[in-house]
Amino acid sequence: MSKAEKKMADNSIATSSTTTRDKEEAFMTKTTDSLAGEAQDETSGKGRKKKQKMPKKPMDKARKKKIIRRSVLGGVALVIVLFFIRNSLAAQSMGLMVSTVTAAVQDLEQNLSTSGTVKSEEAKTYFAPVAVKVGTVDAVVGDSVKKGQSLLQFDADALEEAKQMAQLKLQANEGGYASSIYKNNKYIAELGEANVNLGVLEQQISDSENYVKELEQKINDKKTALAHEGTLLQISLLDWADQPDSEEYLNLQKLVQYNSYEQQNNKEVAAWQKEIDIYQEKIAAYKEYRSEMKSQKSASEGGSMDSGSRSQLEANTAMEKMNNQDTLTAIAEVESGMMADFNGVVTEVEIVEGATPQEGQKLLTVESTEKVKVEITVSKYDLDKIAVGQSAKITIAGKEYEGKVTKINRMATTNASGAAVVGAEVGIENPDQSIFLGVEAKVEVHMATATGVVTVPVEVVNADREGDFVFVAEDGVVKKKRVITGISSDTDIEIQEGLTAGEAVIMTTGQELEEGTPVTVLPQNPGMEE
Repeated sequence: MSKAEKKMADNSIATSSTTTRDKEEAFMTKTTDSLAGEAQDETSGKGRKKKQKMPKKPMDKARKKKIIRRSVLGGVALVIVLFFIRNSLAAQSMGLMVSTVTAAVQDLEQNLSTSGTVKSEEAKTYFAPVAVKVGTVDAVVGDSVKKGQSLLQFDADALEEAKQMAQLKLQANEGGYASSIYKNNKYIAELGEANVNLGVLEQQISDSENYVKELEQKINDKKTALAHEGTLLQISLLDWADQPDSEEYLNLQKLVQYNSYEQQNNKEVAAWQKEIDIYQEKIAAYKEYRSEMKSQKSASEGGSMDSGSRSQLEANTAMEKMNNQDTLTAIAEVESGMMADFNGVVTEVEIVEGATPQEGQKLLTVESTEKVKVEITVSKYDLDKIAVGQSAKITIAGKEYEGKVTKINRMATTNASGAAVVGAEVGIENPDQSIFLGVEAKVEVHMATATGVVTVPVEVVNADREGDFVFVAEDGVVKKKRVITGISSDTDIEIQEGLTAGEAVIMTTGQELEEGTPVTVLPQNPGMEE
């Protein structure tokens, strides 16, 4: 408020006070005169009546005391009435006393002040590459380590033994695979041979048996012919039986004898029979060889691998080779000990010197001090204001660091008070050796800024179902003005619509204001005009 405005306000208050006093004095004068007149009328009337009824006589003491007591009580009552009348008139004239603050133009920054826990963004857990005896453990929990610093050493003799064992397994695996492939190839060759021979043998047996049948048919046909010829000769011989000395009879006897001999000793029949015997031997040999080939085929089929079995063998061999090779590689990597991969702090040690861990057993953990973050929680009221990438100021043990919001969780959790909160992470951009993991850190996230905006103190902005509003004094009464707010700091809030710079807003410090209430605005303090 300017000096001129102050002077006008002082004159207004002085004028109001003078007017109020004049009204009070006039009212008191009028009231006093009225009461005095009524008392005089009453006294005069009583006197007249007394003069009419009886002669005047002195007042007794009891009546005198009664009149005095009534006069005192009436005076006190009059004073009380005048006091309340005076205050009522003054209140009606001045209204409720309020102070105001001027809407100002300034730069505003909205921050989230909270605290969190310092955590590492990178951690590595070291596992035992093989079941090898531990020689020395060179770090304990809480130790600060540098990149390349020894964490643990394995026993040299145990490492060498494990190395030789892995090499032997690798050789055995390769030899076993070669042997399996050789046997499989042999079985495949034998199976092929059996299949080919069986086909040939079956054909040879079939052809030989058919040929034997043909020979047997020839023998049978020949013997039948000879027998038929012998029968005819016998008939003819009977016909000549009555001439036993005749030449015909004698010739017939010779022919009968020759036929009988032929039936028993025919050369063709003997030759065919001999050939049959030869082929029978061949057939027997063929069948025996066929049995061998069938056995060979059965054995080859059982011993050889199908495509699936061979693929499995190749895969198992490759995996075994890989495992043994990995073991040899792992042994080579730790022959000089396990080293820290980065600067950090040892947070877990789960092995002791002289122990032999199982392969893959957890040994120790190192958390980085080069990549550090602060884990904070955000309430639902600030969730729409915080965003990844916002800058932050982090204070750890009195030392300040720069940071940025790097992550906001997508799921809420419940804090100790039962309220829903969302976790977030603020990465520290300039960590150093002064940072301690697990300690509390103060965090101030710079969520938003506004330049040259209209602002008022946060406490003068009120809210109802329709939105935000402020109270202003216009023509001696309270008026409600709707406003649209923007960002806010701890003390001030941005007014985007509804107020202009320089407007005076009523400070509602514990006062219940309603639109239309009469008010008297007190002069502003100098500090409120900034």
